[in-house]
Amino acid sequence: MNDSSAGQSRTVNDDYDVVVVGAGNAALVSALAAKDAGAKVLVLEAAPEAERGGNSRFTGGIFRIAHEGMDSLLPLITEESAEWKDRVVVKPYPVEVYRAEYDHVCRGRNDDGLTRHTIEDSYATVKWMVDHGIRFELTVGKLIDPEKISGDERYELPPGGALRARDEGVGLIEDLFEAVEKAGIDVWYDSPVCELIMEGSTCRGVVIQNIDGFTEVHAVPVLAAGGFEANPEMRNRWLGPGWDLVKVRGTKYNMGAVLNAAMDAGAKPVGHWGGCHAVPLDANAPDVGDLRLTDKMSRYSYPFALLINSDAERFVDEGENHVWLTYAKTGRAVLAQPGAWAFQLFDQKVAHLLEPRYSTGTPIVADTLPELAEKLGVGADALVQTVDTYNAACSGGDFNPFETDGLSATPDGQPVKSNWAQPIDQGPFIAYTVTCGITFTFGGLKIDNQARVKDNAERVMPGLYATGELTGGFFYHNYPAGAGLVRGAVFGRLAGAGAAAEALGTGTAASLEEMVNV
Repeated sequence: MNDSSAGQSRTVNDDYDVVVVGAGNAALVSALAAKDAGAKVLVLEAAPEAERGGNSRFTGGIFRIAHEGMDSLLPLITEESAEWKDRVVVKPYPVEVYRAEYDHVCRGRNDDGLTRHTIEDSYATVKWMVDHGIRFELTVGKLIDPEKISGDERYELPPGGALRARDEGVGLIEDLFEAVEKAGIDVWYDSPVCELIMEGSTCRGVVIQNIDGFTEVHAVPVLAAGGFEANPEMRNRWLGPGWDLVKVRGTKYNMGAVLNAAMDAGAKPVGHWGGCHAVPLDANAPDVGDLRLTDKMSRYSYPFALLINSDAERFVDEGENHVWLTYAKTGRAVLAQPGAWAFQLFDQKVAHLLEPRYSTGTPIVADTLPELAEKLGVGADALVQTVDTYNAACSGGDFNPFETDGLSATPDGQPVKSNWAQPIDQGPFIAYTVTCGITFTFGGLKIDNQARVKDNAERVMPGLYATGELTGGFFYHNYPAGAGLVRGAVFGRLAGAGAAAEALGTGTAASLEEMVNV
């Protein structure tokens, strides 16, 4: 035990079998799984009740699962969402394709076993969540407003991004808490954990830091309290200079305290500690996530635009791939620009393709590029030259916003644009200013394929489980959208069942195969 609470006022609670630290998607799935296994469960939430739900509440709610197309998604979605089935196309998303995309965006650094379990149990885990009352829907309207698509055109959803929680992260947390309450699981708010109770490498419980003292909860812990993205000191230390100033898209309570407590207790750090999920965010977004806005200040229609910095220069391949395979690294590219600032430039050919979230921003509009440059405060001649050079390199062809269409441009002195490259030439021109917004960090605790935490000697730490953003080894450099919520749920289910089995003495932690066959 650390010295920080030694000798101070303490109370002890021995009423629970499993204690889940955190109250987002990964944590609440863990709590439900532990309850299913017969344990008496306590959930600890650092935030007050009004701000509960962690980062999950701020998400767009996408669950990237392997599936066989629309027919396999219908059993998972609400009746209301199923009414879209004849107006949309969802191609199959087999395990092999999921794995190839996952490996590609993470450059092959992701842990093989953790990745395999995340993917192979993704569908079964969501089905288990549906059975517990969590509602899901198709992602219609997430990227492009379907009402702006002509009546004879079928709306094509990206196979890996076709499913989301009903009403996104807000709906996900509402449904999970309703399930937790129905199950009779206790939740304590304003209960930040500051220490683990250790006997060697065995964990006996956690310590809660109260206003006037400390409470020890003696139970098998599942750590699911998120990463360190809300902590500017840790961001600067691990991610590098400038990261202390970025905007935080999610909860302000993910300060890395539980992550640090676990490492202080001997848990092994693993993964990409210099990596994170960071996106293009409206330049006028609040400094920390606002529950009235959740993720609505994100700006993800840039594949149909040019991303240009304050020197009027392009700096990324906006059309490298579908946005859900590039957006989580594009925020880092914006941060690297002067002033951590850029703008997305659209013309009237693609204005109808802007996703609905752009309605929360204020566009900068002008009939000509020089007029737009003046409003943006960038050099007019430089902007015109950048756009003219790009336009001249556009090869022409059929534009298809739903697929990687191969419509490319290779302008002199600029990054290539691999897909969706059309001239920006039809005014009025539209610009949205963006900066970098951090969502979660990639470094975390080392766990095995049963969500058991390992120590620095690579030994399983008895009585200690972890899941969600607090764990490492899953993501490197980049991130396939929706894999984070799935990761948290898959390993949350394993962690909850394993913690219950260990607490009750009913067996060892459940294997993936056992969980799938439950």
